[in-house]
Amino acid sequence: MARPPRRSGNLQAETTSFIGRRRELAEVRRKLTEARLVSLVGPGGVGKTRVAIRIATDLGRGFPGGAWFVELAEVRDPALVGDAVIVALDLRNQVVTDPLALLLSYLRDKELLLVVDNCEHLLEATARLVTEVMKAAPGVRVMVTSREPLAVPGEHVVPIPPLELPSTHVATPLTQLRQNEAVMLFVERAAAGSGRFELAAANQASVVDLCRRLDGLPLAIELAAVRTRVLTVEQILDRLTDRFGLLTGGGRVVPPRQQTLRTTIDWSHDLLAAGEQTLLRRLCVFAGRFTLDDIESVCASDDVPAAHALGFLSSLVDKSLVMKEDAKGFACYHLHETMREYARLKLREAGEEETVARRCAEYYESRCRRSAAEARYRLVEWLEWMDLEIDNVRSILRRCMTPEGSLRGIALAYALGWYWMTRATSEGVRWLDELLARGGGDSRTHAKAYFMRGFLAVLQSDPVAARPALDRAVSAAREAGLPSLLSQSLSLASIAASMADDRASAERLADAAQVPAKDLPATLMSLQARALNGLFAGDLDVVRSAAREGARLSREAGDLYSLGMMLMNLGLATLIAGDLDGSEPLLAEALRIAEQIDDRVAQHHLLYASGCHAASSGQARLAAQLFGAAETVRTSIGASVLSFLGPLLARAENSATAALGAPGFEAEFDTGKQLSRDAAIGLALGEPTPVAAASDDVGAPPLGKREAEVARLIAEGLSNKQIGTRLFISEHTVDSHVRSILNKLGFNSRTQIAAWMASPKR
Repeated sequence: MARPPRRSGNLQAETTSFIGRRRELAEVRRKLTEARLVSLVGPGGVGKTRVAIRIATDLGRGFPGGAWFVELAEVRDPALVGDAVIVALDLRNQVVTDPLALLLSYLRDKELLLVVDNCEHLLEATARLVTEVMKAAPGVRVMVTSREPLAVPGEHVVPIPPLELPSTHVATPLTQLRQNEAVMLFVERAAAGSGRFELAAANQASVVDLCRRLDGLPLAIELAAVRTRVLTVEQILDRLTDRFGLLTGGGRVVPPRQQTLRTTIDWSHDLLAAGEQTLLRRLCVFAGRFTLDDIESVCASDDVPAAHALGFLSSLVDKSLVMKEDAKGFACYHLHETMREYARLKLREAGEEETVARRCAEYYESRCRRSAAEARYRLVEWLEWMDLEIDNVRSILRRCMTPEGSLRGIALAYALGWYWMTRATSEGVRWLDELLARGGGDSRTHAKAYFMRGFLAVLQSDPVAARPALDRAVSAAREAGLPSLLSQSLSLASIAASMADDRASAERLADAAQVPAKDLPATLMSLQARALNGLFAGDLDVVRSAAREGARLSREAGDLYSLGMMLMNLGLATLIAGDLDGSEPLLAEALRIAEQIDDRVAQHHLLYASGCHAASSGQARLAAQLFGAAETVRTSIGASVLSFLGPLLARAENSATAALGAPGFEAEFDTGKQLSRDAAIGLALGEPTPVAAASDDVGAPPLGKREAEVARLIAEGLSNKQIGTRLFISEHTVDSHVRSILNKLGFNSRTQIAAWMASPKR
């Protein structure tokens, strides 16, 4: 699928590899040719996600815009459904735009397949969003997986049943039995788990009986299969038969297949050691992915010592009760949604729900507050951590939406400032507005909250919202005796005044921003105000003076965000002055920083500036392509061009159009619009992307034959161990191939590999 969602590993969300499903695949394909909305519906554990991924992988190349996967399992707040889709589409809501408005604007002329997975707990919000998408974007088709339909007009429902069951006929040949879906899955997972399992005449009857006992439920089959490491199939069957006997005698009223799955999980759970059981139930407190550090801090206790957490966790992973994935080189984990529900019940039964939830909240609040001050000086590392943990932090923020929790929520939202600035500006605005609306708090709390609110509004180029927020920040900081925050608030207010074309107020506020001695954040904010005000006013000498000093200080301190801003200011001033040689290295370094911290606002400004540089250098074709690429990035975040760039951009476009002719300019502009961000940045820097470089090798594909096989199996959701079993190679060899694929394609996750495999432009 084209560009993957934020959460890496989502293509491995189901615990099973893809087996069979010929009937269901054919039915869904047929429905997608007739309808624009198809819902795959069935109970937990039947493999709806796997079917959706396979369909999207197969059909994605038939859509010019590819197929895109949205994982909602870890989204708990209905208000964030639109944000989840935006992230999955690799967009950013960094301006004053409702998420739905940005989404509809982007999708309006697209032809793509949108897969929305695991939405049963967000049915109403998902239904509203899907309905609006269907109205606004006629070229978009939507596939949804859920335990029940959305119940919206135009929806076509395809029930996803369990796997095909094997025949009980004793004379069924082994070759025929091996083609049965349920048996295929059991044998594959048992072989992957034990390394030596084979279907033979001696165990044929037991395997058939077990698959039938488990109703063909993929999750139940896998949980049983991994136990072949220590039990024979006959022993597993005997133990589960006893369980089912107790179940049917209990008079339960839940559907039989749900009884089967619950009983299988119960059986697997009861075989765990006490410490493993305790850890498993506590893991449900995490709303998203989690790391070993998180587990040791939140879930450890006298009965689960932190020193033993890794051992317990490894055992749970081995038994397929916890899913492991890689995120930028280090291990993280998550629970299958069905397993999360089961663990939540066990946590409630143990009377630990409130205690563990409180420990989780305290842990994330403390860690975020501690890291806030230093985040700007190790921004890449901090953002990687936040990208991994944001779903957990969001769940803590949501718990703070009470009168007694709002102050804690404000402190947490303030601590996440660098994440809002570079990743989710509009989301940060919504959290702060909700928290501030609840009232309460002292002047210190208000100073921080309104400063951050004003900062985000400035980044959104929204002086109407920024100015009153910063006025309140100034008053509160003065009252609380916070000189650094007071100085920064005044400097920001000066920038907001310039954005509103209020030059007199901009100068007055900048002069009032007295910087405390040796206060780097206040100094850099003051220099940024002077530089930006100079750009708005056309005073290039002031810009150069302030930006040079700001670049020096931020480089010495390791403040990447400020360094990128200062280099961009200095590069723009140098370019506007006509110094092409002087501006080029400044803009290039700023663009590399914007790419490194993935700041889309800076990226689109710098792509426009690079286009202007190209036009002034006589490279009209390059300029037109960069303008097209910049336009794509700009619209993907809903931004507008800063006013002081307007005249420079108009001259450059006129120059390129004169050189190419209007039709030629439009053709090159459209070519640039089709570039990915990575390719666009590479074009601006004169550095071809890894995929493009590989593809330029006399038409050769970027991957070798074996690497392509491994990539295909990754797209099917197989783990390294499963791939090794399928290809008859060692897990170590598979790992080597995966690393080589990541290096060749310039990717950092398995999800990106799977996305690339499904891309229509691969």
